[in-house]
Amino acid sequence: MKAIVYHHYGSPEVLKYEEIEKPAAGDHEVLIKVRAASVNPLDWHFMRGMPYMVRIAAGLRKPKVTQLGVDVAGQVEAVGRNVTQFKPGDEVFGACRGAFAEYACTSESAVVMKPDNVTFEQAASAPVAAFTALQGLRDTGQIQPGQRVLINGAAGGVGTFAVQIAKWFGAEVTGVCSTRNVDMVQSIGADRVIDYTREDFTKNGQRYDLLFDGVGNHSLSACRRVLNPQGIYVPFGGSGDPWMIGALASAITTLVLSRFVSQKLVIFFLAKSSKDDLTIMGELMAAGKVTPVIDRRYRLSEVPEAIRYLEEGHARGKVVITLE
Repeated sequence: MKAIVYHHYGSPEVLKYEEIEKPAAGDHEVLIKVRAASVNPLDWHFMRGMPYMVRIAAGLRKPKVTQLGVDVAGQVEAVGRNVTQFKPGDEVFGACRGAFAEYACTSESAVVMKPDNVTFEQAASAPVAAFTALQGLRDTGQIQPGQRVLINGAAGGVGTFAVQIAKWFGAEVTGVCSTRNVDMVQSIGADRVIDYTREDFTKNGQRYDLLFDGVGNHSLSACRRVLNPQGIYVPFGGSGDPWMIGALASAITTLVLSRFVSQKLVIFFLAKSSKDDLTIMGELMAAGKVTPVIDRRYRLSEVPEAIRYLEEGHARGKVVITLE
């Protein structure tokens, strides 16, 4: 089968489109014929081995796992002998290691059935971004109906899910994005959109119950100014600092300050794969409550170009890999 593989850390040039052995499903696994996958910052962090803390899990000098891709949608090709929830031919989506390939294996607990009215591309867009938005808002941000929620980075992969999920929770949502994305963020349900090229949301006097921040382009003190006395600040996303010095300094500041203020200041948030949350997202997409925003589509052989585009930081919603 064809797959994207890499044996050294580095730029997208280290990624190769090669013929490799087709995997076989383990006892508790399903083998998926991949129909679509999506690109996440996680992919380029592992590709580059940065920040360097990534290498603790991925391999110090070179990657232990030579395939990338964690979001998948496709058809079950075969099942392991202990699998009870799926059969060949089922259309599924979820989390997977090595999704940038014609076939991929994953645990039966990591995927759910794809709704009939949701495309493979839409389904593949959801897992990591939707986990981050849903768990960040619901579990860490403790979102409640009627709250005022500010989403910084509303036009990105996580941000577009966050706007729609926050609206589903009954919040009043303000999104922050660039000029070219204002109409799109409004179209997915934001009650108000702030164009950051024209207005600094930390200086306009507005206050919010929850700030979901995927950009990190303002100081902690500036972010606190936009929060109500009991407001919650939840950052998400990775660091571009290879040694994470800036992130560590920010975390120490947050930890110290959180002891002396009534606001809840989250140091670090990392979403986890969840079959229950996948089911929720499938239901929301099927009901039209959440519609993934897809910016660009690439072929499997074009994964290096797709990751390069995502790294530029201007993607509107998700970047998808489509396999015919």
